[in-house]
Amino acid sequence: MIEVNNLVKRFGDHLAVDNLSFTVEKGQILGFLGPNGAGKSTTMNIVTGYISATEGSVIINGHDIFDEPEEAKKCIGYLPELPPLYQDMTVKEYLNFVADLKMVKKSEKNKMIAKIIGMTKIADVSERLIKQLSKGFKQRVGLAQAMMGFPDVLILDEPTVGLDPMQIIEIRDLIKRLSKDHTIILSSHILSEVSAVCDTVMIINKGKLIVSDTPDNLSKHIGGSNGLHLQIKGDKEKINAALSDIEEITKIDYESGAKDGIITLTAYCSEDNDIREAVFYALSDARCPILNMQSSNMSLEDIFLEVTQSKGRNKHGQGLGRRKNGPVKSNEAPSQAATDQVAALQKEQNQETESEEEN
Repeated sequence: MIEVNNLVKRFGDHLAVDNLSFTVEKGQILGFLGPNGAGKSTTMNIVTGYISATEGSVIINGHDIFDEPEEAKKCIGYLPELPPLYQDMTVKEYLNFVADLKMVKKSEKNKMIAKIIGMTKIADVSERLIKQLSKGFKQRVGLAQAMMGFPDVLILDEPTVGLDPMQIIEIRDLIKRLSKDHTIILSSHILSEVSAVCDTVMIINKGKLIVSDTPDNLSKHIGGSNGLHLQIKGDKEKINAALSDIEEITKIDYESGAKDGIITLTAYCSEDNDIREAVFYALSDARCPILNMQSSNMSLEDIFLEVTQSKGRNKHGQGLGRRKNGPVKSNEAPSQAATDQVAALQKEQNQETESEEEN
């Protein structure tokens, strides 16, 4: 349904999109992630035909967005980060206007508008001026215009910005229902939303594809992503000696401040390994009782930080494993060093964004 091949976009000397390729199948929801300045909005603007590409191709439902722009755009509904709303129109007037722009048949227009108003739950404000609406309702109206004509492809940039928690849940449910008849690209900074809604997650950084997989499989691209959190009664040296004999363990993080002879640690291994039984027998032989054992896999937030902070990449553009200090555990906050890394990365990317705008 959507094929992006070797996409490149330069703004002067700034490379915003760097040889990006991906495919989205019919009925699939693709989560599009990346830090600020990573090239997400630029990519979506190219896919929708809003701006041109320096190199590469974009095929929408069999139509090249550059060679057959009218046919390709008929298949696309687009909600940009700032919805294109006419503030002095009422909601219903605006949707009528959008329906005319999209050349919806007159015999179908009123029925389609009523259906979309119901789906986005904006019936109560349909007669009000758009400038009088809250940010959340404006976002819903923006989603309604993207849905007008029921295009095959929906491209949604931050669709739940400004919505309250209940509205976010409703829009998530709506997006899931829409995937039955539409192919959807969803960009969001709310990582729990992407994890809950999307079939596939694609993370880019500095215009390059870092990793693409299902939310459940993303952690497999990172070495040492599978953690086992343990509380053990015994001597630290004896515990360390017992665990060091288990080949599958790639790293052990000890928590400081042992109390009453209880050592707390997290042992890491690859996603495909299960070390619980080996750990049990090793510590049993060492006569170090396990008081608590709990698996601790990386969350999508941890994975996002891991792959976007990694400086090295292999030839396929994938991250080359965990940081020196090991992955952030799902039950603890990132270290100050990690926080400083994120701040530095964001500062660098904001500078690139400003350069892009100047060009």
